[in-house]
Amino acid sequence: MTQRITIIGIGDDGFDGLTRQALDMIQQAGTLFGPANLINKLPAGNFQTVVLSADLDQAARSIASATQGPLVMLASGDPLFYGVTRYLCDRLGKDRFEVIPHVSSMQLAFARVKESWDEAYLSNLASQSQTHVISRIRGAQKVGLFTTEQSPPDVIAQALLDQGVDYFTVYVCENLGSPDERVTRGSIAEIAKQRFSNLNVMILIRLPDVPDRPTRLQGKRLFGNPDECFLQSRPKRGLLTQSEVRVIALAQMDLGPSSIVWDVGAGSGSVAIESALIASEGQVFAIEMDPEDYNLMVQNSRTFGTTNLTPVLGEAPDAWRELPDPNAIFIGGTGRAVVQLIEAAWARLRSGGRLVVHVSSLSNVTFAESSIRSLGQIPEVLMINLARSQEQMETLRLEAVSPTFLVSAIKP
Repeated sequence: MTQRITIIGIGDDGFDGLTRQALDMIQQAGTLFGPANLINKLPAGNFQTVVLSADLDQAARSIASATQGPLVMLASGDPLFYGVTRYLCDRLGKDRFEVIPHVSSMQLAFARVKESWDEAYLSNLASQSQTHVISRIRGAQKVGLFTTEQSPPDVIAQALLDQGVDYFTVYVCENLGSPDERVTRGSIAEIAKQRFSNLNVMILIRLPDVPDRPTRLQGKRLFGNPDECFLQSRPKRGLLTQSEVRVIALAQMDLGPSSIVWDVGAGSGSVAIESALIASEGQVFAIEMDPEDYNLMVQNSRTFGTTNLTPVLGEAPDAWRELPDPNAIFIGGTGRAVVQLIEAAWARLRSGGRLVVHVSSLSNVTFAESSIRSLGQIPEVLMINLARSQEQMETLRLEAVSPTFLVSAIKP
């Protein structure tokens, strides 16, 4: 019969802070698992101890192979809050575990600064990239972070300043629950100049009446930004995917928050950048073979803060061989070359994914439409006619823009 495992959370106050139930379970254990810092502090008892490796696979194997019960595992704080328990439940099955949580250091930190945390953005820099976390902080009202030795509070604060984020009050809560507990309050600039102990939680509270985005980004939209917002090489000016066309194309691409997107023939990056703004937790790969346009795309991406966009300098399809399979592909093509791109891109597109091809001539529409039909799909062809207002003397006229076309299909 498979033995059950009791996981007991232990706070920074150690075993003195445990309930009588938890202490009794520890004393009655046949085998006790846990990290070295907790195992070494155990009171005397008639149990076998096993120090768990930081390697989660090895830890799971050690627990699964144990025979001397009852089995008890020690963990820091709330084992289900950025702890090992989720992994073990997935690996060994939820039915094997009982969890007795303790107050997490995150809960303690918010209690120390007297702020609620039910709507805060919470993250652990041990499992999330610093770039991703900073992009999420930008629009948050409250933030709680488990920092690491590689990403301590001063480094995070400086990275925020480098991204123009300076509108939070910061609390760094060190050594919570221990005699040398300390809470430091300051601006982001002040925190960037200080050093802290490794055991800390970082809390950020947005200042009142601060705009949803930095002043330098005001007027910039999630999608459909005016064409003049994007740098373009002067000889090619006018070849940018127009704002109105871009909006329709992005709608047809049906992007979600975590979509993986390819923009093939990205130019200066308008479609790729707005895809990255929509798929904020996903990845966007913008492939461009012209070095000048590639460099402009890098600058445009930096202006919009799209850290989830990866510019790729190279020619398709060779340039996408090492990229992950996408949920959506946008192709801007001319001539018969677009046929090869469509066929190669379709092979990599995930099931349920969408292909959208932007062309500007009837002959290219025919090439694209025939190429998709040869793949066994019936494409949707959309012609977009635009007219923009022009003042002439005392009258208002509408000046037509050259028609453009979107050819799209969904992969079964």
